[in-house]
Amino acid sequence: MNTNSILLQNLSTEQLTDLIGNVFDTKFKDFQNTKNNQTENDDLMTREQVLELLQINASTLWHWTNKGRITVYKFANKCYYKRSELMATITPLKK
Repeated sequence: MNTNSILLQNLSTEQLTDLIGNVFDTKFKDFQNTKNNQTENDDLMTREQVLELLQINASTLWHWTNKGRITVYKFANKCYYKRSELMATITPLKK
């Protein structure tokens, strides 16, 4: 037997239940944090929001979209952009 098996055999039912609950709570909180970060980054933005975020004009956004630098998603004749994809296209300047 390994050490973990011996430790688990010495735990009472209540202690084992608490241990499992604590592990579950920790994993669930990690999952929620990950999901919240993904949701924040995957927000769909309107054209106007993108123009404001990137501080560009509409013709620049149109050119970048046509060149494939930025992906656009259309729904009900409206254009949307994913915040995470916009942020991924921004690259640091190397000096």
